[in-house]
Amino acid sequence: MKGFTLIELLVVIGIIVILMTAALVAINPFKQFAMANNANRWSGVTTTMNAISQRMVDKKGILGYDSDPVAANTDCPGVGDDVPTLTPTNMGSADYDICVALVTDNYMGTMPYDPQNGDYKGCGDYDTNYTIQCNATSHRITICALSTQDPELTEKGIICITR
Repeated sequence: MKGFTLIELLVVIGIIVILMTAALVAINPFKQFAMANNANRWSGVTTTMNAISQRMVDKKGILGYDSDPVAANTDCPGVGDDVPTLTPTNMGSADYDICVALVTDNYMGTMPYDPQNGDYKGCGDYDTNYTIQCNATSHRITICALSTQDPELTEKGIICITR
C-alpha cells in the first residue's frame, strides 16, 4: 500500500502555514478594520457638518432650535475655550442638545457616532464621541472625532472638519 510519509505531510503542512501567514500579513485585517472605522468617523463628522450647514442656511444663519428660548438665537454652538462633546449629558449654559436641532427637525435620520466609543439610542441618550466648537469671531464651526485608530492620523491630530 502506497501513501504519504510523515515527512511529506509535515512539509506540505509547513508550506500551507507559511502561505497562510504571508496572506494574513498582506491582508492585515487589523489595519483594514482601523481604516473602515476611520472612514466611518470621517463620514459621521462630514454628515453632521452638512446637516448643521443646511440648517443654518434654512434658518438664515441661526443654528438654535425654536422650542428652546435660550438656544433659539444661537448661531455658534460650543463658543469658548472648552470643546463640548456631542452628548446631552455635558451641556452647560452656553451649549444645547444639537440632536434636537438636527435629528428632530429631519436634517439627519440619526446622530452619527464613533464606531468604537460612541453610542446613540435617541436624542435624550447618546454620546457621539465627536466634538463641536465654533470660533466666536469667524463663526466657523469645527467638528472632530476624538479617537482614531490610524497611527499616522494620531501623529497629525484627530479627524476634524471646519467650515
